[in-house]
Amino acid sequence: MRLFVAVDLSGEVKAALEDIQGQLKGSGVHGRYTARENLHITLAFIGEYGDAQAVLDALEGVRFEPFGLGLDGMGSFGGLWWAGIRADGGLKGLAAQVRRQLAMANIPFDRKKFSPHITLIRDPDKQVIPQVKIPDVKMTVEGFSLMLSERGKRGMIYTELGTVSAGKEEERI
Repeated sequence: MRLFVAVDLSGEVKAALEDIQGQLKGSGVHGRYTARENLHITLAFIGEYGDAQAVLDALEGVRFEPFGLGLDGMGSFGGLWWAGIRADGGLKGLAAQVRRQLAMANIPFDRKKFSPHITLIRDPDKQVIPQVKIPDVKMTVEGFSLMLSERGKRGMIYTELGTVSAGKEEERI
């Protein structure tokens, strides 16, 4: 199973990201645009791992309080363009906790430095990102999910395998 841990985005944030994608398309940018249902923030990429329950068990040890985030500019690395994220320390702290719990459970994951972003397009046919208006939209992160990634006929299909919510342990039944 190809697994990753991610924050799902609110409908309002996804609509804002679709607006940005529409601006890019309107500027003549072609490439593989991320489908609305696949827009997310990756906290940790696990990759091929056969025991989803072990991952969920490890993630249950993560403790965090809800926090806010919003969109913040655009950037690129490699063959992808992404939307930046403006967040208080909660997002980086959450990613650090997720990664710590995975490491303590000896679950392998990509140990590249956490670089919060939302992938908008892969393999764009332009070199320079055109000027786009970034909507001022915010959301509260109240949980995160273990996701399964499978290749479908029309691209990747992400399936939620389990979630962990913010707050005290006794509130997460």
